[in-house]
Amino acid sequence: MAILNADLHCHSVVSDGTLTPEELAARAKANGVELWALTDHDEVGGQQRAAAAARAQGLKYLTGTEISVTFAGETVHIVGLGFDAQDPRMRQGLSATRGGRGERAREMAAQLAQAGIPGAYEGALRYVGNPELVSRTHFARYLVEAGVCKDTAEVFRKYLTEGKPGFVPHRWATLKDAVRWITEGGGVAVIAHPARYRFTANEEYALFTELKAHGGRAVEVVTGSHTAAEAQRYAQAAQEFGLAASRGSDFHSPGESHTDLGRLPPLPEGLTPVWDLLADRIQ
Repeated sequence: MAILNADLHCHSVVSDGTLTPEELAARAKANGVELWALTDHDEVGGQQRAAAAARAQGLKYLTGTEISVTFAGETVHIVGLGFDAQDPRMRQGLSATRGGRGERAREMAAQLAQAGIPGAYEGALRYVGNPELVSRTHFARYLVEAGVCKDTAEVFRKYLTEGKPGFVPHRWATLKDAVRWITEGGGVAVIAHPARYRFTANEEYALFTELKAHGGRAVEVVTGSHTAAEAQRYAQAAQEFGLAASRGSDFHSPGESHTDLGRLPPLPEGLTPVWDLLADRIQ
């Protein structure tokens, strides 16, 4: 089962992707994906559409979301898979997490205006499918459109990151709450793309330890932003902490993403695939 072409991390227009759930399902099918999950940021509003589109394409499907968490002063993402998307605790928790994004976006725009880039809030909104989820990615797309930067990678080198114009931190959910929302809804909580966080060894150890203590059961080992060496490193971490391994491209857009849907290497050998834990949740 480790060689199953599963892509359990991607984003649609419901959060900060550029394709609809239906377009993502078609792209997944065309790229040979066998098991798919849509994991929009702090949102489950696209789940019914995604599941229906997966059925229409003959794809197996798992519900998904990617929850923003504050841990050790960093924003960490926890992917939830296989939960009940109608669970009221999950919906209420995600709604509260989304709540601060609008005010944060206006503060980001104010900083960019001070840096000589006016109109960024209105510009970002043109790229937003869900106004509750305006994010740095939407601002980045506007800065490319406005000719401030040539691509989104340049945007994030010059703006919107800590110490640069347009960076405004936000306090997200706690790790405990995010894992609880997922697990109480019958799903599995997964640490997303762990190599992206700027943690010390002790902080990373604490993240894995606390995830497991709260009931989290998996880590993303193979993902679009991981190198082969990083995949091996987190394969070892999965074994050390007794966690299952997940696989997902983190696909957002054909023109922006590191890796296309379904075009990832397989999981390293000797791991328990996260979908083995969720066999009864696959639609």
